[in-house]
Parts: sequence; C-alpha cells; structure tokens
Amino acid sequence: MNTETLKKEFREIYGDGEVSGYFSPGRVNLIGEHTDYNGGFVFPCALTFGTYCLIRKTNNPYFRFASLNLETKEQISIEALTTPLQKGNWVNYPLGTIAQFVKKGHTFKTGADILVYGNVPGGAGLSSSASLEVATAVAINDQYNFGIGKVDLALMGQKAEHEFAGVNCGIMDQFASAMGKADHAIFLDCDTLDYELVPVKLDGIKIVIGNTNSPHSLDSGKYNERVAQCQAAVETISKYKKITNLAQITYEEFKPLEAKFDNEVAKKRARHVITEIKRTTDAVKELKAGKIETFGQLMNGSHDSLKADYEVTGHELDTMVEEARKIEGVIGSRMTGGGFGGSTVSLVKEETVDNFIDQVGKKYNERTGLTPEFYVAEIGQGGHKIF
Repeated sequence: MNTETLKKEFREIYGDGEVSGYFSPGRVNLIGEHTDYNGGFVFPCALTFGTYCLIRKTNNPYFRFASLNLETKEQISIEALTTPLQKGNWVNYPLGTIAQFVKKGHTFKTGADILVYGNVPGGAGLSSSASLEVATAVAINDQYNFGIGKVDLALMGQKAEHEFAGVNCGIMDQFASAMGKADHAIFLDCDTLDYELVPVKLDGIKIVIGNTNSPHSLDSGKYNERVAQCQAAVETISKYKKITNLAQITYEEFKPLEAKFDNEVAKKRARHVITEIKRTTDAVKELKAGKIETFGQLMNGSHDSLKADYEVTGHELDTMVEEARKIEGVIGSRMTGGGFGGSTVSLVKEETVDNFIDQVGKKYNERTGLTPEFYVAEIGQGGHKIF
C-alpha cells in the first residue's frame, strides 16, 4: 500500500488535515534464538516490510486508534494511558508503548489520532508486534519532541510487550526494528546492549523466509514457561558458579555441571542457550571471513538444538526445515523467532530459489495439509519518518 493511499484512508477515518507517517520494520533472526532474555548474543536484521503508523496531534483529551488490518477501534482518554485493555486487543501494543512515555515522566496535555497498517504477516514470527511498538514509539517521540534515543525507544517497546501483552520477551525484536540498517545484520549483546552492524554480503545467495502458516502466539504461555525454565537452570548452576543469567557460563564450564541437575528440562534448556550463544559468535566470525557454508552449518545446528533441547519447533517448522535441506543449493535452514509455529529462514543459492519455493512448498503441503508462503527477504532500515 503506497503512502498516498494510506493518507487517503487516514482522512476517511479522521477527517481532512495534515498527517505524518512513520515506518518500522519486522525482523528475521539469522541465528541466536532464545538467547536474548538470557543475556546472550543475537544476530537479527530488519526487513523491508513492517508497520506504518500515521499520526495527527489533536486538541482532544484522548487518543484514537484504528487499524487497516483489524476492525477494533479504541478511544483512550489521556488519564487512562497506563491502563491495559482486555487481553488480546491489538491496541494494547501501541497503548502500552505510549504508557512508557508517561512512566518516564512525560505528559500529554492533548491526544492524537493514530492509524496503523502492517504488512508483516501476522503469526509468522517476524515480529509484527515489535514493529508496531517501535513505529508507535518513533512517531510519538518525534511528534511530541520528547528527544528520546532509539535504544531507549526499543526498551520502551519491550516494556510494553511485558506489561500490556504479558510476554516476557527479550530485547532483540524491538532493537532490530529500531536500530536496523539496510544490508546489515545486528550483532547484539543483549546483556550490555553493545552492538555491531555487520555487513551481510551474500554474493549469489538469497535469504528466503518460509511462513509455515501455522501461526505462533507468544502469549500462549509456552514462551514465558521457557523463561522460567531458564531461570531455574540459573538457580541450579549458581550453587556451583555464581551467575545471574545463562550467558555468564561457557559450555566448557557447564558440561561438568550437567550431572548436578535434578531438573532434566532445565538442563536441556540451559544446554541450548549456552551452545546457541557460542554458535552465534562463531557464525558472525564466519560471515565476516566470507565462509558462508560454515555459517549455514551453524544455522542447521541452531535449529537442531531448538528442536531437541529447547523443544520450540514442532511438526510444521521441522517439516519445512527438513524439506529445505533436501534441496541442492541450500546453505542452511532453521526456524526463526519464538517458535511454536511461525517461519523458517534459509540461505539459498540464487539460481535455486524458484525450485526451492516450488519443491519445499509442494512437499510441505503434502506432509502438513497447509499452504506455506515464501518471501525473498531484503534487509531494510530501522524505524524512521517517511512523510
């Protein structure tokens, strides 16, 4: 949908007048899954699809929210900006983000009219919620001249997810949506928020996202359950080595402690996180050295660990990855995002992409009864004003 159409839709809902527009992308994580809330490394990149946020400040004592994707509309008084709506209401994401400005001590004397439109496939595990939060944060910050830096805006989006959506997510999704740069991935230390923008040079290779169309839902409880299991692992390890998160222990240090675990599930969760952090740091080194084949092998190892030790893949994601790996010209393939449905990410030689989409799509449909969607991804820019 182009910007003129978006402006027209805004005016049909809210009436004539000036309107400003902002965009923040979804993300795909190349490697480093379920490490972010454990203080580890991740390696995401921003995409070229995401969420558009159109906004007009008003003299009204309330904010109005509408979406071109969903029918629900809300009007929230400026006195009620820190009160979540009923669980499952999409307005909780932008509302929760605006609430963070209030909690930081910023005041709204008047409200605004807001219209959002997203072209991130919902439930695909490509961070549609984070892109909505960041788009809102960037728009509000700019319109009200609050002067908050983008890293803090990302953190505010994360807090909105915790407090208004009930998902104890790490910082990766919002950080990638806010800080992404075209043709670069972000090597992020989720403990310190130190980061490096790494050029993604994939000569003759494409990033292909495979949407299983088996939607994931991070507020289903399974995600928060994994967070709790990791915390249980920290408590066990801390009896022998004082740590506050799983990123603070190497696999060499962890291995002799495996026998000390009474809780087998917590041990498996810890093993995934600790080995995944090493895979991620190794993968970035290999990418910088131009060793794409080794990078792909590490992607494969990531998925296998997410399947065996973290148990967040499931039949659909595993089927998509299995079929992808059978195709000649596939460098690596893994699930991406929180899991429990969603999408895969594969590195595919350019001349193989059409065959990959055809064959993997066909075999996946035969085995699951679901029709997948594929996107050849371009790496885009973080949250910014577009008009």
